[in-house]
Amino acid sequence: MIACTAGLAFLSGGLTAEGQAQNCAPRDMVVDRLATKYGESRQSMGLGSNNAVIEVFASPISGSWTIIVTTPRGIACLVASGQAYETMAEALPAEGSDA
Repeated sequence: MIACTAGLAFLSGGLTAEGQAQNCAPRDMVVDRLATKYGESRQSMGLGSNNAVIEVFASPISGSWTIIVTTPRGIACLVASGQAYETMAEALPAEGSDA
């Protein structure tokens, strides 16, 4: 909860018309802050609806993590953050199993 509150606070100063109701700022500013203040680097990414880029940032040292969504205009919005990040590579369950 502390990381989430801190993350929301650092983004609130960079609000744009596109993100006034959310905690958003230019992506380069968000990525820089995640790296310098929280030691987080990008761990994974994917393409969401409307060509938005979804990224997960995390720190292997502190275990903090942050999920951001970046619009095609380059505005990144904080979606969630927390603690106890773990990297996992689980295999799909065998076909026909109840997993």
